[in-house]
Amino acid sequence: MKMTIVSFLLIAWILSWFKFEQLFIQAIKELFKKEVSKATYYFVFFCIGVVGDITLLLNGTFYDYL
Repeated sequence: MKMTIVSFLLIAWILSWFKFEQLFIQAIKELFKKEVSKATYYFVFFCIGVVGDITLLLNGTFYDYL
């Protein structure tokens, strides 16, 4: 159940090489007037991975990816 989660965390890490996390943090700050950190950035990618895993599980295609 961890493949999608790991994939999205890997994507987040690769995007951070190009300073995408700074863009994300600035966007959240401007849109919602909230201060967030890099932990929030990675948590968002983690949540997207969890939703992806749940979607695969509910579609019955989850075990095809193992």
